[in-house]
Amino acid sequence: GRTPNPDVLCNREIKFKAFLDYARQLGADYIATGHYVRKQDDSDHCYLLKGSDNNKDQSYFLCALNEEQLSQSLFPVGELDKPQVRAGKHDLVTQDKKDSTGICFIGERRFKDFLENYIPAQPGDIEDSEGNILGRHQGLMYHTLGQRQGLGIGGVKGQAEAPWYVAAKDLDRNVLVVVQGNEHPMLFSQQLHCREINWINTEIPRLPLQCQAKVRYRQADQECTLRGVEHGYRVDFARPQRSITPGQFVVFYQADRCLGGGVIESSSSLPS
Repeated sequence: GRTPNPDVLCNREIKFKAFLDYARQLGADYIATGHYVRKQDDSDHCYLLKGSDNNKDQSYFLCALNEEQLSQSLFPVGELDKPQVRAGKHDLVTQDKKDSTGICFIGERRFKDFLENYIPAQPGDIEDSEGNILGRHQGLMYHTLGQRQGLGIGGVKGQAEAPWYVAAKDLDRNVLVVVQGNEHPMLFSQQLHCREINWINTEIPRLPLQCQAKVRYRQADQECTLRGVEHGYRVDFARPQRSITPGQFVVFYQADRCLGGGVIESSSSLPS
């Protein structure tokens, strides 16, 4: 029922852990990566900053790092924008190669085919918000909140022609709930909960905190208030957010500085 973020986990466990540990064994002082981020050092701390190219900023994916990992990392393209990186003078074979997309470790195959090797499919019904059966899904694991493509729902008698979107997963009944139109109220939430937050720096902000947050990569910063609650943290957004997805990361910012992030556990329509 959740949609994990392998990019964040790969950075935390592989690139800035296993790879960094190996570099230390070799006697290296630093590792360098091609992430579009910057860092800022002062006498006491090392801060993670957004990349100069707002369209390519990848600080969202580094929210699970710590200050020590940052201090031993270099980000040589963080001050550049993508066209500058592309416009090299060395005739590199990758100069005109398309940007990579998808999940690197599954190779050149469909995500659905990859999952089928590890998780048994459990087909079930697709229902609208009123409980009307519109079709069948091949497994809830193949779908995420807000998804439009791949639902296999054509024209429905008595319904408008607007596209259908995934609004919820009913795990108990193995039902995929869909709604029509990208502005349907069931697609929006104004509050989320996360159990833990990884703070990049050792200085933990005082709560409640007025800051900005992203619930997905390349989303514009959203104004919010972060509060501590009994079982973790609560984020109240100034404006409703579309398709807040459990398993993804909510990442916090103050201007260009990335504070850290945590896994989204749940969301609700209205602040409590």
